[in-house]
Amino acid sequence: MVGYTETLTDPSYRGQILCLTYPLIGNYGVPSAEETDEFGLPRFFESDSIQVRGLIIHDLSVVASHWSCVKTLDEWLYEERIPGICNIDTRELTKKLRINGVMIGAISIRAFQEVSSANSEIEVRSRLSGLIKNQQYDRQNFMPEVSTSIPREHGDKARDTLVLLDTGTKNSIIRNILRIGFRVVSLPWDTSFEEVMLYKPKGIVISNGPGDPKVCKTAIKTAGELIRASIPTLGICLGNQILALAAGADTYKLKFGHRGQNKPCIDLRSNRTYITSQNHGYGIEPESLQGTGFKVWFSNVDDHTIEGIEHESKPIIAVQFHPEASPGPYDCIFVFDRFKELLDDFNKASRTTKGNNENIDSSPKVKMSAARKKKKPVERRKFAKK
Repeated sequence: MVGYTETLTDPSYRGQILCLTYPLIGNYGVPSAEETDEFGLPRFFESDSIQVRGLIIHDLSVVASHWSCVKTLDEWLYEERIPGICNIDTRELTKKLRINGVMIGAISIRAFQEVSSANSEIEVRSRLSGLIKNQQYDRQNFMPEVSTSIPREHGDKARDTLVLLDTGTKNSIIRNILRIGFRVVSLPWDTSFEEVMLYKPKGIVISNGPGDPKVCKTAIKTAGELIRASIPTLGICLGNQILALAAGADTYKLKFGHRGQNKPCIDLRSNRTYITSQNHGYGIEPESLQGTGFKVWFSNVDDHTIEGIEHESKPIIAVQFHPEASPGPYDCIFVFDRFKELLDDFNKASRTTKGNNENIDSSPKVKMSAARKKKKPVERRKFAKK
């Protein structure tokens, strides 16, 4: 019913046709993109444009009423040239997806209106089938479409920096990093480890994003070097899978995927259940985590898939769901706060270790200097006798 502006602009949905099960959509319209929050980020949108390839709904509200409304949903889709279709039994369609799993599909209206014979219908279906086969979702690399192409900065430059590896990030992730007190530097998805470290970050966040994580080979390589260097890192959604692959684990495609705002997950540290917002079609193979240094942090209540991991000895954590929500419940906003605690503890430990090393290095120098002072008079006496 609500949250469609955030959902449609979520880069994680890139390349997908979205089917909404709530029967009435569009009743509060679309707010202005000029409406921003205290950080200067769009308040109601997760990126600069609609990311889905198409929208399927049951009942389109042609009348929109809300104080923030500037246009209808239909007008917005038309402006951005995104096809949509209504008067579809979306719950029946959802039942088909629940049985058959995620399916490749296409939206077609004009093609079937022009059908005048059985042969024409067969021809149209054949053409659509060929179109679908040539647009295999799994084979596509969406990173150039959803990632920033240049470094972008957010927040006060006087604050400590967190680098955001942008694999299709949402504005709400940036918002929450700013909320916990850091400046954000967003870098392209294929940025190398060396380039990342040039910004002298206190930590790294690997964002959400669309598609098969195994396509993001450069990001996986960078994540592997972050793990080896013990750099504090938070992975979100796709970032969770990238970190797992970088550590040597494996991922697989889920038959149904997890998409919605009401997915229950158990925090294995506290045994508490949280309701989360999710959108992903891939998961981490549980057995493959053995020997990687990671252990399961969150588990899905419904199918027991991995919903979060944490490193056993390094300040690296990741979640499969969206702790920033937008849309959805904010039950897990604490994930960002926990990452801040890890950063604080890590930096405090680093300063302590550095101070101890300096003391250790200086002690031998003092002793050597004293030893030389004792030996020099003896050596001069020997030379005097000669």
